[in-house]
Amino acid sequence: MRWSDFPKWGKWAADWAANYHATLRERPVRAQTKPGEIAAQLPTAPPDAPQPIEDILSDFETIVMPGMTHWQHPRFFAYFPSNASPAAVLADNLIAATAAQCMLWQTSPAATEMETRMMDWLRQGLGLPTGFHGVIQDSASSATLAAVLTMRERALNWDGNASGLPGQKTLRVYASSEVHTSIDRAIWISGIGEANLVRIPTQGPLRSMDPNALSTAIEQDISDGYLPAGIIACTGGTGTGACDDIAAVMDVAEEFNLYTHVDAAWAGSAMICPEFRSLWQGVERADSVVLNPHKWLGTQFDLSAHFIRSPEDLTRTLAIQPEYLKTHGQNGIINYSEWSVPLGRRFRALKLWFLIRAYGLDGLRQMLRNHVSWTQELAEQLRAKPDFEITTDPVLALFTFRFAPAGASNLDDLNQRLINAINDDGRIYLTQTRTNGDLVIRFTAGQFDCTRDDIQTAHDVILEIAATTSKD
Repeated sequence: MRWSDFPKWGKWAADWAANYHATLRERPVRAQTKPGEIAAQLPTAPPDAPQPIEDILSDFETIVMPGMTHWQHPRFFAYFPSNASPAAVLADNLIAATAAQCMLWQTSPAATEMETRMMDWLRQGLGLPTGFHGVIQDSASSATLAAVLTMRERALNWDGNASGLPGQKTLRVYASSEVHTSIDRAIWISGIGEANLVRIPTQGPLRSMDPNALSTAIEQDISDGYLPAGIIACTGGTGTGACDDIAAVMDVAEEFNLYTHVDAAWAGSAMICPEFRSLWQGVERADSVVLNPHKWLGTQFDLSAHFIRSPEDLTRTLAIQPEYLKTHGQNGIINYSEWSVPLGRRFRALKLWFLIRAYGLDGLRQMLRNHVSWTQELAEQLRAKPDFEITTDPVLALFTFRFAPAGASNLDDLNQRLINAINDDGRIYLTQTRTNGDLVIRFTAGQFDCTRDDIQTAHDVILEIAATTSKD
């Protein structure tokens, strides 16, 4: 295939994409294939001769598509959304076509300068103060790793990268059990170690980290000879939407001079709506905040927004400048590769530019408000049914429930069978989690084209399949 062939096949791809999104409701949400079915259709050795693009596209339809779970399906209510608005997809096509490696200002000035401005647009939309500076990371996992590395270096007086951890005081990081497992990975990769991630008990309806328990744990660690390094709080935890009291956490952090990172990967996008900002009140005092526009806001993966109060601390931790990466003859520029763990960078800011201009903050706010309102309506409908329990109340567009008919035994098994039957049915897609040790069903809305009717379909499917699920 040559560039002269691209207009023909590019039009085919655009038409295919439009038709795909128009017909998603006709497809089962989750892939219905069995393990190994796709691999069995793929040759075990690569071809030596070129093959016609027509054949490749035909195989894409017959081999690949049956094995795809449709994350853009309006009735995808599992995990968290991973959106792809048409405007952002169009931008991604241009990003792919230009295929720039935007690691330095000089390797594409437009990418660097647009990233600076788009992150400031987003900062303003979120209501964060001017003291925050933004960088686009590939994922919240990378942003959290960067934050953990920074808190490690700061606690060790910037000696960890140079001297390593042996011989240093043992570091401690504090978080509740509601934080995402990306925090565990960051602790592993940073060399701090899982044993030194101190889990703080939670309290209240939002399952917030107990600030008194946090303060006590830090004081005990200091007494025992450990070196507290930082705190990781969450707004909208993955399992149940747990939200820490950020202001109370910051009171403790400031008392002990600890670096604080706030993981708002999912819920952070909702903060473009002022009425939801009470969920992260006090965030302006944090050192680091991450949210993922590629989840709920409408840009497709990968685009994670990382805001920091001190870029100098971040670059002191991550920047390295061999001669071949230096930009000579220019002053006052930013090289965002010095703000990230990866050196390579895509032109991700273009997706944010297209998204915000094409829909406006008001259009995005209305989408988010709809998802929250419709989800809360569904929770109340299930609460009113005698055989269902709401196990955690809605936080924005996320709640958990379980099927608990009178006389049923082994509710964990019953709910696992129910969710398996729902997902095998294909009309909607849900996932499970645990609260207080019990297996429960998790619902979250957020797909870009989701409507109230889609959520009401979830209501009907849940009740219909529950009615045929054996209670024994």
